[in-house]
Amino acid sequence: MMTALPTSAERDRLVARLGRRTIVLVGLMGAGKSAIGRKMAQALALPFVDSDHEIETVSRMSIPDLFERYGEREFRSLERRVIARLLKDGPQVLASGGGAFVDERTRRAVARHGVSLWLKADLDTLMERVAKRQNRPLLKAPDPRAVMRELMERRYPVYGEADITVPTRDEPKEVIAAEALAALDGYLARAGAEPAARP
Repeated sequence: MMTALPTSAERDRLVARLGRRTIVLVGLMGAGKSAIGRKMAQALALPFVDSDHEIETVSRMSIPDLFERYGEREFRSLERRVIARLLKDGPQVLASGGGAFVDERTRRAVARHGVSLWLKADLDTLMERVAKRQNRPLLKAPDPRAVMRELMERRYPVYGEADITVPTRDEPKEVIAAEALAALDGYLARAGAEPAARP
């Protein structure tokens, strides 16, 4: 099992086992999906994609503006379509939005075309990280910590359906990325090689 970022031989073995599947990172805002995802993609020499950035590109609007103009329901519908399209472009590392995996149709699409990996963080870690950014539509409330706690209560049971769970905490990105890749390697070894995503 890998304890550091993979060697070229370990990388080649892991990518071969991955086949055409997409590594889909799930978790709440502040879990580190983009930062850890970029490190994982770099280590595997795979493309990195952020679904929120893709949504902003296709809509020509920011995520906060989309929420404000169309509401969360319409945003989730667009998110579902964008992720379904992105999943067909594997192998790659895909950072999904915090609410994406909660959508049942998106979970089914991820199960068909990807491997889901939950970056699980505690409340203090999440709040410390999200405090650095002001573009979180769901946290524009008098008590953001209470909102985050409620999101954890609702979403963590669903995130728990991911193929892999990796705790994320106040450690360098390289450490968490190495742990995520080790967990992925173990999962793929147990699951057996799957050279192509299911149709």
